[in-house]
Amino acid sequence: QVQLLESGGGLVQAGGSLRLSCAASGRTFSNYGMGWFRQAPGKEREFVASISYGGYSIFYADSVKGRFTISRDNAKNTVYLQMNSLKPEDTAVYYCASRPSPGAPRTAAGYDYWGQGTQVSVSS
Repeated sequence: QVQLLESGGGLVQAGGSLRLSCAASGRTFSNYGMGWFRQAPGKEREFVASISYGGYSIFYADSVKGRFTISRDNAKNTVYLQMNSLKPEDTAVYYCASRPSPGAPRTAAGYDYWGQGTQVSVSS
């Protein structure tokens, strides 16, 4: 059973930064791609960023490109999302996800396990 535990969310002013972490267990972490998604109230879950098993392929949503950075530490079984220059429209519950193969897809259907989510709130 794969378990994903996000942390690092919180309340921050516009222009601030947060770093999300997602600790994984139950699967050989270094063999699989990981992704971050978010869901704002009343909206569908949307892709934020993804990273392949070795970090060789990385993708970002256009809305976060240049502000967010995804990374992973395979020795710690952890994936990170560094979020800078935060905007009120970044307010959402952020979820990390694990997929059963090495790639880094940009759709939720490509992932089979999800964390419980962590709230990020950005005030104006």
